[in-house]
Amino acid sequence: MTHTPIVTLGRPEAEVRRVMAICNACRYCEGFCAVFPAMERRLDFLHGDIHFLANLCHNCGACFHSCQYAPPHAFAVNVPKALAEVRAVTYEAYAWPASLGALYRHQGVWLAIALAAGLAFFLLLAMQLNGGILVRPGERGSFYAVIPHAAMAAPFLAASIWILCAFGVGVTRFWRGLPAKSHRVSLSAAVADAAQSALTLRNLDGGGAGCNDQSDAPSPWRRRFHHATFYGFMLCFASTCIATWYHYGLKLSAPYPLTSVPVLLGSVGGAGLLAGTGGLLWLHSQRHSSVRDRTQRAMDVGFMVLLFATSLTGLALLVFRDSAAMPLLLAVHLGVVAAFFITLPYGKFAHAVYRVAALLKDAIEKRQPNTIVVKLD
Repeated sequence: MTHTPIVTLGRPEAEVRRVMAICNACRYCEGFCAVFPAMERRLDFLHGDIHFLANLCHNCGACFHSCQYAPPHAFAVNVPKALAEVRAVTYEAYAWPASLGALYRHQGVWLAIALAAGLAFFLLLAMQLNGGILVRPGERGSFYAVIPHAAMAAPFLAASIWILCAFGVGVTRFWRGLPAKSHRVSLSAAVADAAQSALTLRNLDGGGAGCNDQSDAPSPWRRRFHHATFYGFMLCFASTCIATWYHYGLKLSAPYPLTSVPVLLGSVGGAGLLAGTGGLLWLHSQRHSSVRDRTQRAMDVGFMVLLFATSLTGLALLVFRDSAAMPLLLAVHLGVVAAFFITLPYGKFAHAVYRVAALLKDAIEKRQPNTIVVKLD
């Protein structure tokens, strides 16, 4: 059994309520993204409404740069920053187990510990299984000669189960806290709409002009780098799934030829991850500081660095898999991947899970009758 935690309306939520009240009166930005039409379907902003809008926001910055009430105006309206601060509250409030929610606030330390633990584990494991040495002549790229398949797969299988449980309980708590209406809609159509929004990053285009990264000038590059990162990750995931089928279904053990499906998908995906995360790291250093929640910098940067390191070490392992450096590269790559898995449920990846849930909620709402009635005398 899961339950929705009772969370009081804190300062970040109160700031969003204040800002949304002003935006609901102005409505200049109503065509920028999904946040503003969703805002207009509300007259009041309760706890669930605020967390819904926060996770619907993609932080493109367009509304901040277009707002006549942004600082230094006395109203000091800053929608992206206010919603970003609430997203951090969301992750911690709905985390499972609840005691681990604090890891979101200590991401730098948590990341360092996870990376050190992952590297140490696989380095020591490889040395233990190979008579106390690590760098030795490779056996024609035979990874399982260094670390047996079972010893390699078991930790990641356990971590995957933990990740699914943590996110499953968290997003269930989040969903139960969202405001609900009794009107039925076509769930399949809503799911298709939400999937399209997520896969195309429709709400990251700043109303069609792109994100405001360095100044008032919009740019499409943040959206492009996000696409490269996401689809690169999915290609790598597909490569892993197909390689698993090769191993268990077809009884074919790695290494696979360079022209095989797993290697081709992994190579293209790894290149996409390198380009995407590298570009996002650069844009993150250039983004206007006013639209960011600086307390989440460690979480944002740490996640991108881990993805970058995962793809870099994976490609290096592919290139040098027949060399004497292969055992060391394998241990380092597995250590980085282990750190990624360990930090996944309590790091930046949470934004994808909660954002998809918010997109689905928005797609359902759009198909329901608007209960707000304005009476004109």
